[in-house]
Amino acid sequence: MVAPLSPPRPAAFATTALIVVSFGAAMGYLEAAVVVYLRAALELLPGAVPAHDPDTFGTFEAIEIARELATLIMIAAVGWLAGRSRFERLAWAAVVFGLWDIVYYLGLRLAIGWPSTFDTWDVLFLVPMPWVGPVWAPIVVSAALVGFGLAAAGRLRAGRPIVVGAGRVIAALGGGGLVILSFLVDTNRVLAGDVAPWTGWPLFWAGMALATVATLTALTGRSGARARPGERLQNGSEGRPSVGTSV
Repeated sequence: MVAPLSPPRPAAFATTALIVVSFGAAMGYLEAAVVVYLRAALELLPGAVPAHDPDTFGTFEAIEIARELATLIMIAAVGWLAGRSRFERLAWAAVVFGLWDIVYYLGLRLAIGWPSTFDTWDVLFLVPMPWVGPVWAPIVVSAALVGFGLAAAGRLRAGRPIVVGAGRVIAALGGGGLVILSFLVDTNRVLAGDVAPWTGWPLFWAGMALATVATLTALTGRSGARARPGERLQNGSEGRPSVGTSV
């Protein structure tokens, strides 16, 4: 006689966090190792920005864009599997993204001594156009994603609401937009070989401040007015937000 199968028990927050953190770190190391091999094959060691060579950059641009999109799909998949609601899934995806990026730079530093300093230029992303900036900037963004992602996922997993609203959503998206814009203002000159100091840092810090305030107030539930119905996010018993949102 076969005993009936009991429904799977959802993993505790600590277990989920350990799995997600481990995956993000492993993914970051794997990408660092791949980049070491690619740079060795392209004779770019110990760590030149590949965009300085237009021929090399153009040849491998399509492959690199496809790799970046594949990476985003992997991150989204882990977030989806780890979370119980769309907002918790987004939080876990942020954790994976942040750890992947931080460990990526750490792995390169340990393997080939690059980046030599936190001010070293790097091509950060290629979609829809190249993003460039000093390596400290994406590390700051990634650290914020890890911290806020863990805080949001833990709060939702514990059944505690996150208070959102149109103002906070606009502020967070606006802050993110400023950060992205800061990585685009110097693209043309850096691709041309000019590695003078970054001019996008005022936009970067303005965007980080705006997004940080919006996120912190959402996590702490503090606002100048009482939250309206539909502005509280909370995991439901069946893996859905128990209260809908207007966003």
